Amino acid sequence: MAHAQSEYYVPHGTRWPFIGSVGLFCLLGGFAMFLIGIDIGPISMAIGAAILIYMMFGWFGTVIRESQAGTFNDQVDRSFRWGMSWFIFSEVMFFAAFFGALFYVRQLSMPWLSGEGTGVVTNATLYPGYEGNWPTQANGPADIGGHYEIIPAWGIPALNTLILLSSGVAVTWAHWGLKENNRKQLILGMFATIALGITFLALQATEYIHAYHALNLTLGSGVYGSTFFMLTGFHGLHVTLGTIMLIVILFRCIAGHFTADHHFAFEGVAWYWHFVDVVWLGLFIFVYWV
Repeated sequence: MAHAQSEYYVPHGTRWPFIGSVGLFCLLGGFAMFLIGIDIGPISMAIGAAILIYMMFGWFGTVIRESQAGTFNDQVDRSFRWGMSWFIFSEVMFFAAFFGALFYVRQLSMPWLSGEGTGVVTNATLYPGYEGNWPTQANGPADIGGHYEIIPAWGIPALNTLILLSSGVAVTWAHWGLKENNRKQLILGMFATIALGITFLALQATEYIHAYHALNLTLGSGVYGSTFFMLTGFHGLHVTLGTIMLIVILFRCIAGHFTADHHFAFEGVAWYWHFVDVVWLGLFIFVYWV
């Protein structure tokens, strides 16, 4: 592989950011139209999603080809690392907002509606007899959505915790294989990580189906249902994206794109996967367990 010069790297002009902006505009604009009942909304969303997929294939493909051609230097490698670090930090803030919403509901809103502190007047005048507890089987003071049952922590959630933690071990084992030039270990580790990720998603889908049809636990089941599906659903989306990225990296591993000292793309995806693992531990503890 050729090595780029040490001068500061200046990227060439590219059309991909513009194409991505058009895709986002169509996707989000279509979603807004869908929410207010405009018929063209779903069509715009589909067009926007297709444009974004095309953009990602094209843009990432361009970066891969440039990397394999030796275009990038050490400064570019550092910029990639900083970019991935800030991206994961933004994801931390994303989930922190949702965990904060869960904390607010559990520790502040429900005690207040139950009459604690300054909520005594509200409880006496609007919701007499309401006693807040978590999870509230009455769906709050208004009994929105009827009664429901919660998903026990020591069923599928505990099994999924073991699966995700095992996947983190598998991707780390694959990384060791890459650094030791052990291609068999690298590829087997990647296969195992992807298989565990897909298994996690399949079990989560099974859990959702059971929750909706057998437990009456839905997005409309009061604040517990909305926070449950908001947190676990967004995490499932991140697992899906992470699994797709792992599949791409597996194909690149098979193609021999990485060496022991030149494999940031692998490391970036591994960082993301470990982040997904850590978020799930928080979900298991604060959503399912306590």
